[in-house]
Amino acid sequence: MSILASLSIIALAALIHASFQLSISVLTLLSGHAIGARHSRARVLKLTSSFIAGAVIMTLLLLATLSLVILNLFGGDAPQIVWASASGLMIGVGVAVWLYYYRKEQGTSLWIPRSIALFLTKRTKATKQSAESFSLGMMSVVGELLFIIAPLLLSALVLVQLPAVWQLFGILTYAFISAITLFSVWVLIGSGHKLSRIQKWREENKGFLQFAAGAGLIILAIFTYVFKIVGNGF
Repeated sequence: MSILASLSIIALAALIHASFQLSISVLTLLSGHAIGARHSRARVLKLTSSFIAGAVIMTLLLLATLSLVILNLFGGDAPQIVWASASGLMIGVGVAVWLYYYRKEQGTSLWIPRSIALFLTKRTKATKQSAESFSLGMMSVVGELLFIIAPLLLSALVLVQLPAVWQLFGILTYAFISAITLFSVWVLIGSGHKLSRIQKWREENKGFLQFAAGAGLIILAIFTYVFKIVGNGF
């Protein structure tokens, strides 16, 4: 497959990653606590910027690590059984997103272990320094690994087939696109939009986001299976 097509698949996988909501939830909580503590807007933006930086760096590290593991195990082209497994994983995660991603209650409470949710909630209240905010951003990505592992794995499988320079570009592309919703919330907060309006929009559109994430994973899984396994492409 061409470099452009490979990068397009990575970009689509990153968009699916961006539709997941744990990091967004933690970012809005962090902003709410900072605003409630009467920090200046510059201070709020500094904390949220550090949070986003932490999320982006952790995404980079996860994708780079997966790519390195695949490269060491299989070289530049993983066997078809690995591609088939990745396709199956994406379908499984996609169905799980449809069925379980949001808890059956009001608001935007997510289906993640309560211990992780409570830990992240406590950390947002205690976060006052940029370094703490940075680590919180990293932890929010790890907390949703059960869901984001599918697009990360597919992207890593595609990345290892690219030339070295394009591998770096692909990793950066994934990290940037996967954080596009975080950047959007950061811009809204910086421009003075109320967190209540942002949260209301999330609540009103959570069904669409849930459907889009699950459908995107399943469509990408079918495309990968048909093209790589049936058609022996890439």
